[in-house]
Amino acid sequence: MAHDDDSQALDRAYQPSPGLGVAVSDPVQNPGLPPHRARMTDKDPRAEKAAERTVYTLFYLSLAGSIWAVAAYMLFPIESGALIDIRQNNLFIGLGISLALLAIGIGAIHWSKALMSDKEHIEHRHPTRGKDSTREAVIESFATANEESGFGRRTMIRNSLFAAIVASIIPGVTLFRGLAPHSTPDDPTAGDPVVLLKHTMWEKGARLVRDPDGTPIRAADVTLGSAFHVIPEELAELSHHDGYLEEKAKAIVLMMRLRPEQLVEAEDRKDWSYDGIVAYSKVCTHVGCPVALYEQQTHHLLCPCHQSQFDVTDHAKVIFGPAARPLPQLPITVDDEGYLIARSDFTEPVGPSFWERH
Repeated sequence: MAHDDDSQALDRAYQPSPGLGVAVSDPVQNPGLPPHRARMTDKDPRAEKAAERTVYTLFYLSLAGSIWAVAAYMLFPIESGALIDIRQNNLFIGLGISLALLAIGIGAIHWSKALMSDKEHIEHRHPTRGKDSTREAVIESFATANEESGFGRRTMIRNSLFAAIVASIIPGVTLFRGLAPHSTPDDPTAGDPVVLLKHTMWEKGARLVRDPDGTPIRAADVTLGSAFHVIPEELAELSHHDGYLEEKAKAIVLMMRLRPEQLVEAEDRKDWSYDGIVAYSKVCTHVGCPVALYEQQTHHLLCPCHQSQFDVTDHAKVIFGPAARPLPQLPITVDDEGYLIARSDFTEPVGPSFWERH
C-alpha cells in the first residue's frame, strides 16, 4: 500500500527497542523476490479466455448443483420412513450440495490463480495511525484490486458467482422446511402452527400433576412463594414412543402461589386463578426456552437463555428482554377432592411468536 511522505519519514525516524535482541555485524541479507514468471493467461489471450470460460462454467455448475439438491428433496421423499428412501434422500441431496460448494471453491481458486493480478509486491509496516491520505490510499487500493481482478469488467464471472452463492443457500432453506410437520389429506391442519401450538393436552377437568412423577397436587399443598413444574395427568401416562416429549414441549407449565391481593387480574380472567395460585406456560415466547427461574421476592419469571423477564403478578407481562408477548396463562380451579385441575386448554398459542402470531 502506498503511504504519504510524512508516514515514510516517520518510518525512517522510528527505531524500535532491541529488547533482548543482539545486533550482529553480518546480518542475513534480504534475498529479494525471485524472478517473475508470466502465466500462460498473461501471454496468450486465448488461454485467458479459456480460463474465464472455465471459471464461470464452474459457477454455473454450482448453480446446477443447488437446483438439483432442491429437486432431490422433492423427488426422493422420506415420509414413508423406509431405510432405502432415507438413504437415497441423503445421497442425492448431499451430492447436490457438495457439487454446489465444491464448484464455487474450485472456481474461485482458478479465478485467483489464472486471471487475477499476478504481481508480487512488498507492504512495509508503519507505526502510525492511518491519516486521511492513508484512507484515500485504501480506497485507491480497492479500486486497483477491482481493476486487477476484473471483478467489475468480467461480467460473466461476476454474475455467475452471485448466482452460485445465492443458489447455494436454497438447499439449506429447503431442508429446514422438512423439520416442520406437513399437512396431509387426512390431517389438513398438521402444518398449521396456529393449530399445532394453540391446542395442547390440557382440557377441562385435567388434573395438574408434578413433573415428572405425575403426583396430583392439592391446592392446600401449594404454599406461598412456592413454584411447581406441572404437566397434565394424561401426559404423565404417555410413553416416549407415543409422543411424550412433543406433547410435553407444548403443555409444560410453571405454577406459583401469591397472596390474592398481589394479583392484578383482568375482569375476564378473575376465575383463571385459585386463591392466589396461578399457572403459566413454561415455554418462553421469544425462542421457546424453558422459563424455569422464579424470583420469590419480586414475583418475576426469568428465561435463562436471553434474559426475558415476566411479571407473575400482572398476567406474566414482559418487563425486560426480547420476548414479544406475555406467557399464556392456563385457567385453573379445584375439583371436589381439592386437587387442582384445568378449566380449559390455553386460549392462545404457546411458545415463540411466529408469522401468524406476533
